[in-house]
Amino acid sequence: MKRTEWIKKGLAVLLALLVWQGLAMLPRLSVLLASPVEVLVRMGKLLTEPIFWPTLWYSFVRIALGFFIALVLGVVLAMLAGRFRLFETLLWPYMLTVKSVPVASFVIIILIFFTAEKLSAIISALMVLPIIYTNTLAGIRAVDPQMDRMARSFCLSPMRRLLYVRLPQIRPYFLSGCSVALGLCWKSGIAAELIGQPVGSVGNRLYLSKIYLETADLFCWTLLVVLISFLFEKAVVRGLSALFDRWEKVR
Repeated sequence: MKRTEWIKKGLAVLLALLVWQGLAMLPRLSVLLASPVEVLVRMGKLLTEPIFWPTLWYSFVRIALGFFIALVLGVVLAMLAGRFRLFETLLWPYMLTVKSVPVASFVIIILIFFTAEKLSAIISALMVLPIIYTNTLAGIRAVDPQMDRMARSFCLSPMRRLLYVRLPQIRPYFLSGCSVALGLCWKSGIAAELIGQPVGSVGNRLYLSKIYLETADLFCWTLLVVLISFLFEKAVVRGLSALFDRWEKVR
């Protein structure tokens, strides 16, 4: 990105902060809306509280676990659907249901069968699964059949055809799906915690902030979720890209 673009975006962020500060100074909003300065001060105090890191770790482990479960399951299901059309047809109503049903409905259903401690992991996995499955399947469908036939003519094994012919063509679809899914898994996971209220979770802290009108805490936890979601997305996508690059170098 060019330097001028960074400057423009920096000025846009500064303007947004000024608007936020101006709204927080209005008499009718001063009690309900914490200012950026108040949020910054509260963030510094929150980082030193004993409950902070265990709360963050509680939600991170479960949401990350849900993502990776959906990642593995989505890829496996997409490979089976790409190989067998009947399997894709049989799977279609389930994927459509998961994509269509609201998160709140799934939360209520899951709480009937599982404890609230497992809620964010299950919800994250459910919301991520259709995205990984759909994008990976689209990549499989986009593989050039002529390239595959050429690989067969050179008597490459099925594993070599997968690693050297199909994966490079599936890569952009798969990584795009992961990028979208990583943001969604955090939104859905925290929303599930907010509804299910597992003790010690970020969602529980957000709810308590709302109950006691601690808007500075509300903004702090929200900003932390955004930051961790961003860093987690960058780390996972770069890690997967590096893995693909390593295969291509071996090739």
